[in-house]
Amino acid sequence: MGKLRESVDVRALRFALGFPVMLAACFAICALLVRPDLPEPLAVRWTGDGAVDFAPFEAVVGAGAALIVLIGWAVLVQAVPLSRPALMRRIMMGAGLSLVLFVTTVLAAALVGQLGLENARESRVDASVLALGSGAALSLGVVMGFVFKADERWSADDDRGMQEALRLELDPGLARDSVSLWVHARSSVFVMLGIATLLPAALVTIAVPWLAAVVVALALLAAAFLFVRVRVDRTGLRVFAAGFLRVMDVPAAAIEAATPKEVKAADYGGWGYRSHGGTTALLVSSGPAVVVDRSDGRKLAVSGGSAASADHVAQVLTRVADRARRGGENAEL
Repeated sequence: MGKLRESVDVRALRFALGFPVMLAACFAICALLVRPDLPEPLAVRWTGDGAVDFAPFEAVVGAGAALIVLIGWAVLVQAVPLSRPALMRRIMMGAGLSLVLFVTTVLAAALVGQLGLENARESRVDASVLALGSGAALSLGVVMGFVFKADERWSADDDRGMQEALRLELDPGLARDSVSLWVHARSSVFVMLGIATLLPAALVTIAVPWLAAVVVALALLAAAFLFVRVRVDRTGLRVFAAGFLRVMDVPAAAIEAATPKEVKAADYGGWGYRSHGGTTALLVSSGPAVVVDRSDGRKLAVSGGSAASADHVAQVLTRVADRARRGGENAEL
């Protein structure tokens, strides 16, 4: 039993096995209650000319109940294994509920369409019951998919989260020595870039469509590189152009000093990534920045967003650099 609980969701299994049986039982009981008003035999297949195939009441009800149970088990059980993704289990639980209710609706519509008739040849499937039941089956299946709480197994993400929590518990100062910052150019820069590129691209679209596409692609690329992600922790400083392309990676022990400054992009060669001589810069605008002096004599400059954020990044860099120079522990997040 212990191994079973480790591999399946026991509560979902109970529902997957029990609900179709209860639904089939309710269908059979309701059919027995209306049996005096039903013809014998019952119609089971219709064409444009009316009923063409017939079967005894017991066979129709028995086969219908068995169909409800088998279809319900076949689909709902797919939501039971814990090894499957939670989203898939939610989908299968909702789909199984909708399908089993739809099958019951079709059987009920067939019986209701024959109530009060002497001969089943004159019967039709009741459209109102079929429509209302189908709508209810679909809506209840969607609701079940959202409310079903799929039990998830412990994953690698949970291991990483546990390790991070333990590091923070053992070293409370670790959180203070970490900062992640997104910096981007002013909105007016993006507006100017759009006017300078997208408007000409729109004008040449009819004449040279491929050239317009190239201009738009270059504009989007330029806009992307006006976004910068700055990551600081006890391992040092990492700067990513466009949020993913690493252009600076400075170990904490190689940082001599970090200072917040008001800089002019022109002094470092302009906006974007620049490397000249012993200076490397990634600036998205003039204004607050963090200037880092390396122990090898090189200098780095990166935009800091606001004056407060630049000051915060400089303080964290100074702190982790001091820790690294003292031979403190470097913790990777």
